[in-house]
Amino acid sequence: MKLDGKVMAIAFMGNSQHLFFRKDILEKAGLQQPKSYEDVLAAAKAIKEKGLMQYPLAASNKAGWDLAAEFVNMYLGYGGELFAAGSAAPAINNEKGLATLKTMKAMTEYMNPDYMTYNADEIVKGYAAGKTAIINAWGSLAGGVIDPVKTPAEIADNTVLGAAPTVGGGSIPAAALWWDGFSIAKNISDEDAEASFRAMVHGIRPEVGQKHPALATWLTKGYQPGPNAVGVLATANGGAKPYPMLPYMGLLHSALGSELAEYMQGRESAEEALKDVEASYSAAAKEGGFLK
Repeated sequence: MKLDGKVMAIAFMGNSQHLFFRKDILEKAGLQQPKSYEDVLAAAKAIKEKGLMQYPLAASNKAGWDLAAEFVNMYLGYGGELFAAGSAAPAINNEKGLATLKTMKAMTEYMNPDYMTYNADEIVKGYAAGKTAIINAWGSLAGGVIDPVKTPAEIADNTVLGAAPTVGGGSIPAAALWWDGFSIAKNISDEDAEASFRAMVHGIRPEVGQKHPALATWLTKGYQPGPNAVGVLATANGGAKPYPMLPYMGLLHSALGSELAEYMQGRESAEEALKDVEASYSAAAKEGGFLK
């Protein structure tokens, strides 16, 4: 991964949030695989009405990083742009931003009332415990869910991994693509830097991905994708957009994570929430020198 021609990181795996669902529960409800968030909501309604599950959905809505990631995923699915073209100015306070929040809130009708306490790890734990039927979770956590040694066979064997759903009539998965990798601090000694680099490269050598395909969606030579990589690859092949690697994106992510919580809890309107995000981000971006 290069910035201005300089290597900044070595990527070794792809990652994305994507669909996990219980095919046995959907079959009992007479449903097919959800392809869109509209399908997900319809499926949740049917599952609940048939008494199959009280809370069929879950999402990583915990205030902070997780809640912001949920917004970014959904907003990208709506075709939204996070910033004005060629600028650090925020561009989320619009109809697509409002639609994103509306869909996020609509899903909470089918979630446990404490839905604001769940992060990415917790929704997977709840799913593996049989408490939910449909989640959008990280591909890097899929291996454990579909492993009948780590998850009850009834759940592991009935779990299907698919692309993240589309939303609002859009054609691309509502998810951001990520890569995982490593960097080395420039303020350590040359000896430590060399030792660290050799250890890291040894750890991600092609043989590791070939022998352990279920550990990750490897970006290494000779890797043959296993069943755990299905969702990540389907999301990528569906045209999902990469998470924006911009120097001021972290400031927007932080603003989203802190300012959307009140809306999700029903304490303010979507319009007020987006204005709060815009104000919080703009103040931080000005302080950081990204906006005047």
